[in-house]
Amino acid sequence: MIRVLVVDDSATMRGLIAATLRRDPEIEVVGLACDSTEARQAIKALNPDVLTLDIEMPAMNGLEFLDKIMRLRPMPVIMVSSLTSRGADATLRALELGAFDCVAKPSVAGPGAFDHLPDTVRAAARARLRPSGGRASSAPAMAGYRSDGRLLAIGSSTGGVEALLTILSALPANGPPTVITQHMPATFTRSFAERLNRTCAAEVSEAGDGAVLQPGRVYLAPGGEAHLQVVGSSPPRCRLVPGPLTSGHRPSVDALFASVAKAVGPRALGVILTGMGRDGAQGLLAMRGAGARTLGQDEASCVV
Repeated sequence: MIRVLVVDDSATMRGLIAATLRRDPEIEVVGLACDSTEARQAIKALNPDVLTLDIEMPAMNGLEFLDKIMRLRPMPVIMVSSLTSRGADATLRALELGAFDCVAKPSVAGPGAFDHLPDTVRAAARARLRPSGGRASSAPAMAGYRSDGRLLAIGSSTGGVEALLTILSALPANGPPTVITQHMPATFTRSFAERLNRTCAAEVSEAGDGAVLQPGRVYLAPGGEAHLQVVGSSPPRCRLVPGPLTSGHRPSVDALFASVAKAVGPRALGVILTGMGRDGAQGLLAMRGAGARTLGQDEASCVV
């Protein structure tokens, strides 16, 4: 059994999260806490395997409490955040501090609001803990890039925030055009692109439909109702394609990689990073079959 402590200042949210988790036979909700004081006492008394933590709480907020947890008693923490710009910024900071993942708090509480949370809890219980507040390692800075029509395509999920920060901060200002699908709620991708843009030499933004892929630019798939694909070859462009979930996700890494295999073929480099599930495996295989070079993050450095 995976022992979970639920921390949220809203009694309604505590009840909803607990009820969702209790439906899973592998998960036991061992306690509920409304603030950091109760949570501290419960962690000592109950020794949970996983913690769900609200970001906005009275007295000590979730970020401050997370920082203390990761320094004094490291454990897998899943952040529960509101779908707002402020919530997105706080969630990204939480992931940098070492939180395992984030789940969106629904605007209207009701059945089905946290249906994917049990899967996240199970993955968190198996995850590798990251050190608080820093990247596991720094990639060496790349030399300048001479435009030769090549393209870099990256896919990532849980743990991808830190992995992408590490990789992209090493790219030169004139690096190859780079397209990325990172599993993340819709409201969070714009804040993440802005955060990457502040820390990287290359220009990072959410991908726009029809945007021409240019050296020195990084295009992040917007979360929401469309898949990011690459179309054309002279020059290649971004295309946002509405449609159903692919490999359980929208945007999907498989959808991106498959389009890159078709449009760019051997002139592409495909990279799959840390994350839950299989999204990206078939697409990376398609890139490999089209002659592209393909890389996977090593297991030892992956969160999942």
